[in-house]
Amino acid sequence: MYNQKVKIMAYYLPQFHEMEINNKWWGKGFTEWVNVKKAQSLFNGHYQPKIPLNENYYDLLDINIMQWQAKIAKEHGIYGFCFYHYWFDDKPTMEKPLLNFLAAKDIDINYCFCWANESWTNTWAGKDLSIIKEQKYGEQKEWKKHFEFLLPFFMDKRYIKEDNKPLIVIYRPYLFNQLPEMLDYWKQLSIKNGFSGIKVASQRYEEPEKSKIIYNYLDYHIEYQPSCYTKTTKTLKNKIHDLVLEKANIDLRLNSKNNGPHFQDYDKLWEEILKITPTDEKTIAGGFVNEDTTPRHGKRGKVTIGVTPEKFQKYMEKQICHVKEKYTPKYIFLFAWNEWGEGAILEPEESCGYAYLNALKDAVNNSI
Repeated sequence: MYNQKVKIMAYYLPQFHEMEINNKWWGKGFTEWVNVKKAQSLFNGHYQPKIPLNENYYDLLDINIMQWQAKIAKEHGIYGFCFYHYWFDDKPTMEKPLLNFLAAKDIDINYCFCWANESWTNTWAGKDLSIIKEQKYGEQKEWKKHFEFLLPFFMDKRYIKEDNKPLIVIYRPYLFNQLPEMLDYWKQLSIKNGFSGIKVASQRYEEPEKSKIIYNYLDYHIEYQPSCYTKTTKTLKNKIHDLVLEKANIDLRLNSKNNGPHFQDYDKLWEEILKITPTDEKTIAGGFVNEDTTPRHGKRGKVTIGVTPEKFQKYMEKQICHVKEKYTPKYIFLFAWNEWGEGAILEPEESCGYAYLNALKDAVNNSI
């Protein structure tokens, strides 16, 4: 088991194309790039705005972009993408890039879906909690319609399956009290369509105490990093925050409640991640490239200090070995491929080119 290959899965955000709901709420032509371009440097040494290499502010409706992404991802050690999937009012949202991907059978990369099952609000924009799209789960009629949308993807040979069971991740399964009933129904529909059932993972691992029934019902529980790096107390987190300010010589006024982001130390976060012992055989490990949420949240965001490609390579090598030794599922779900608005980026950047992708490739190759 120790020598079994670890599969690197990168979370993938499809919100880089124009769509009706964003035009309505945020203005004509809004995509994730709007937040990325308007980001500001908040202190000396804070690298914002981040710029894609060659100013490649791509539109995901261009299938050539997804072809390019898959090619460089696979060349640099990524096993597959975990595409975020959105479903509201009995129909998909943000689905066009994924439908184009499904139709382009020559794009050679594995993938699965993560159903982002929260309601959409405008809190990310710093405004009051207003619901833009409410998540309504419905009953069996609605569950069937959702499954029928997913089925062509499940049947795609690139879609990740285990024991003839398609793998689907659910962002926060504990929000849906009838989840066991829906999963039982989806299992029946899967078997009717030639599968042996489905495999279901939760992305937000830190919430199992909210529903032990749902926790036990799921096949896997992903350690979504860096937000689930340990059972660290708030006191320790605050100590890390203060230590970062001191190490980076950041103006302490930025630490005030209303005037600055929350700082976190890259080394400390990874040290805590690498201390984790999986709680059971269902636990899937996580990792992260970086986290800087200030493009979305401004001064209310998080900023990680001390991030370099060399450190990322070092910690990923250690995490791969850690997974081989301690974890049963041989996956690492990595935050992220293209979360430009949250600073978690493997894609090529103007400042460092392919450095983070090359670091991941070296980490994978050095761990074989």
